[in-house]
Amino acid sequence: METLDALILGAIQGLTEFLPVSSSGHIELGKAVLGTDIGNKEENLLFTVIVHFATALSTIIVFRKDIIELLKGIFSFQWNQETQFASKIVLSMIPAVIVGLLFQKQLEALFEGQIILVGFMLIITGLLLFLAGRAKKTGKDVTWKDAIIIGLSQAIAMLPGVSRSGATISTSVLLGNDRAKAARFSFLMVVPLIFGKIAKDGLDIIKGDVVIDTVSTTPLIAGFLSAFIIGLLACTWMISLVRKAKLHYFSYYCFAVGVIAIVAGVMYS
Repeated sequence: METLDALILGAIQGLTEFLPVSSSGHIELGKAVLGTDIGNKEENLLFTVIVHFATALSTIIVFRKDIIELLKGIFSFQWNQETQFASKIVLSMIPAVIVGLLFQKQLEALFEGQIILVGFMLIITGLLLFLAGRAKKTGKDVTWKDAIIIGLSQAIAMLPGVSRSGATISTSVLLGNDRAKAARFSFLMVVPLIFGKIAKDGLDIIKGDVVIDTVSTTPLIAGFLSAFIIGLLACTWMISLVRKAKLHYFSYYCFAVGVIAIVAGVMYS
């Protein structure tokens, strides 16, 4: 894998992990445009682990005060606001965990150059964003029922082309939740899942007897730094955009890229 490709793919991951335009879909489109397959299976898996760790780390830094407050509340061992919020996050994770465990192979098969599928899923993401951008009654807190519904949308977002942040934030806003709280819940609910995925992929690497010395470290470092720095900026920017009710702007982008992806997929299939 070339260092420049790693920088570009890392930047795509950092930007689209937070902006509601689908990181998985754009990574697939990025590979297609760059004409790169990242490398062998082990290097591919290792690169994925590293860039996801980078975006998870950027999330933790941006929301460090919220995370500290949550931990303080949880370790007070009382049924307080922080403990309830954390419990709702755990509840929202269940659908994605179930889907990930039961349909892992089927999901992996969808990430093999399925450009037309990515295009259609981006259009669906755009529709969600468009509707959320026009939502008016958005002032309540996330309820237990909301947490389950948002969790289901996160599970659906495991499909390439469906934005996780776009799906979860849009769903939360459409349920009437406060926009800023919807963004906070969306970004915090994915952190445990990312670290769980990193742990699982790490075990797969160990079981596969991957020799790290055989993998070029320069592209991996470049991908990490690119995803981390861009992720910090994108996360902060996205919070501001959600508060200002400007999600619908991204819907136009998703519609355009989705159509282009479908046309390109049909032409070169």
